Amino acid sequence: MLQQSARHYLFKQDLQALVNELRIEIRIAHYPPYTPKYNPIEHRLFPHVTRACQGVIFESVEIVEELIAKTKTKTGLQVFTMILDGIYKTGRKVTEEFKQMMEIVFDDYLPQWNYTAVPQI
Repeated sequence: MLQQSARHYLFKQDLQALVNELRIEIRIAHYPPYTPKYNPIEHRLFPHVTRACQGVIFESVEIVEELIAKTKTKTGLQVFTMILDGIYKTGRKVTEEFKQMMEIVFDDYLPQWNYTAVPQI
């Protein structure tokens, strides 16, 4: 089992709840930190987002959302936006029982970044 921070366990706890509810496996493959240059979508899209927001004073989140939502590339890449205005709990804890019983299957290659969440029966 990999040594992980509480934040990673909280994500995995929420992921486990989702796969249990949907009753499907979900595979996760993260880009390692500090590697956005390897993400082709970010690399192609962010210059256009920057240009759309250039020279505008951000007076509200809605203005930013509107500007970003209008962004698209000549090749048809388009942005979809959504403001997440939920209230997020702080101080959440993950039980040792969850850590022992979670159905997260880590890949052999880069297991800290690549894994599959399996529904619990």
